[in-house]
Amino acid sequence: MTKPAAEAPVYVPRTLTDAAMRAVHALGRPVVTGGEDPPERAALLRDAAGAAAVVCTVTERIDAEFLQAAGPALRVVSNTAVGYDNIDVPAATERGVRVCNTPGVLDGATADLAMALLLAAARRVTEGDRFLRGRPEWVWGPQMLLGLDLSAGATLGIVGYGRIGQAVARRARAFDMTVVATPTRDHPEGSTDADGTAFLPLDRLLERSDAVSVHVPLTDRTRGLIDADALARMPAHAVLVNTARGGIVDEHALAEALHAGRLGAAALDVFDGEPAVNPELLGAPRLVMTPHIGSAGRHTRDRMGLLAVANAAAVLRGEEPRAPVN
Repeated sequence: MTKPAAEAPVYVPRTLTDAAMRAVHALGRPVVTGGEDPPERAALLRDAAGAAAVVCTVTERIDAEFLQAAGPALRVVSNTAVGYDNIDVPAATERGVRVCNTPGVLDGATADLAMALLLAAARRVTEGDRFLRGRPEWVWGPQMLLGLDLSAGATLGIVGYGRIGQAVARRARAFDMTVVATPTRDHPEGSTDADGTAFLPLDRLLERSDAVSVHVPLTDRTRGLIDADALARMPAHAVLVNTARGGIVDEHALAEALHAGRLGAAALDVFDGEPAVNPELLGAPRLVMTPHIGSAGRHTRDRMGLLAVANAAAVLRGEEPRAPVN
């Protein structure tokens, strides 16, 4: 039996920050909550049944099966993320379910991590850490762990010059890097903006860049964008950083390029099979990996969760959410 609309619960598949969870409970509805880890698919479908709102994360696949399991009470799916490739937006729209996301609140945190990963890979920080733990008596050598000097005229290519890409560009300029980027609607190919960023087609950007940082959304057009051909265009010393979505990079091609020495280094915060990681990557040399922590600043995660809850609350009140997708 379907619950009355006012009694239909809010489903939170993964526990959000304390501030966000307080906001969920303040909605005055029953709350169904998962744990810290991604829920098994069967549990996800079971616990969604009868929900009026779902406040999810990128690890939950919200597709037609999920929407059917949730049932007719579902009014909104609010993703605690900027990207929403985990949600079948057309299927939700067809059922009259609003989809929301959290843009603008995690730009700085993600850009910070992109620069941290770039520095770690370029200057071989994690390799140095492992080396020293194994040989604590050996601290310095003239040719030990030589890497890429970012501040010695290096060029950073930014694939996707949106809010996060621009935030990375500002940080890169502080390291005296030259910045190039793929064209946007406001910055056509061949133009240069007021900060000196030159806008180049992807193939020329890859050929010119000492480091490449990926910041496009995952779509049918961008899936596998950085494939074997793209990697072959990059200089052999170059560093690839991906903090966007794992499916944008061909992980098999990346592992092969690293093993063959055709790419200087790489750093990934996102993976195509999340939460699983491709075993080929686990064995690849000169690769820094973090478990999708681009937004993992305390303040940022609070803001993301609070915006996701506010989006859901607005739809439940019959109002327009702050960050609608459909």
